[in-house]
Amino acid sequence: MRRALRAELGASAVDVAPRLLGGELRTFVATSADGVPVEVRLRITEVEAYHGQGTGEIPDPGSHARMGRTARNATMWGEPGHLYVYLSHGIHSCVNVVCGPEGQGDGVLLRAGEVVVGEDAAARRRGVDLPLGRIALRDLARGPGRLGQAVGLRHPLHDGIDAITGEERHGAHAELWLGAQRSDVASGPRVGVAGVAGTGAFPWRFWIDADPTVSPFRWGRGAAEAAALGTPPVLN
Repeated sequence: MRRALRAELGASAVDVAPRLLGGELRTFVATSADGVPVEVRLRITEVEAYHGQGTGEIPDPGSHARMGRTARNATMWGEPGHLYVYLSHGIHSCVNVVCGPEGQGDGVLLRAGEVVVGEDAAARRRGVDLPLGRIALRDLARGPGRLGQAVGLRHPLHDGIDAITGEERHGAHAELWLGAQRSDVASGPRVGVAGVAGTGAFPWRFWIDADPTVSPFRWGRGAAEAAALGTPPVLN
């Protein structure tokens, strides 16, 4: 395992996403009264790729960057290796790795992982009772909202934090580490994404095959219907 390099994240989200599997997001967040950072290490087991406006031959209707740069998605348009931390449903802070060349708007959502260091700290952040049983440990960061809670990164405080340099931002540090490229990667439609963007036309969800921490698949609004109709993606 070694620290990720910014240049390794310079390709499109679809190319970068499977490379992150088996790597680690390591966070150091001050959560106690004495301000001492607490380390949590997350082994990444499931990700989803999202393209920026104009990336590739097929526009991505599921991406936050599909309509261009906004105040909300500004981090996605910056240099790769920063973390785009956004608020989902007004509640959950979700963590994405910005990738692609600066100005492209690509990102990889960290959908699920296994907490391998700092399980107790992650459980306290999630309000899970200790000691952790097998199921509670499996579910600690299973799903993007749980993952965001477990690693302690919060919108808007930590949006834009640099996981390459590890530079401090509002009492937190983040580091992205990569391991060997895996051969047991599966892919399929993204989870809970509406319409055609959540169908096999965009098989941009990648996960470690048979890993128990991977979140279960569910259709987004209208995605099952679009899949049944065989709705083609809209070309540029």
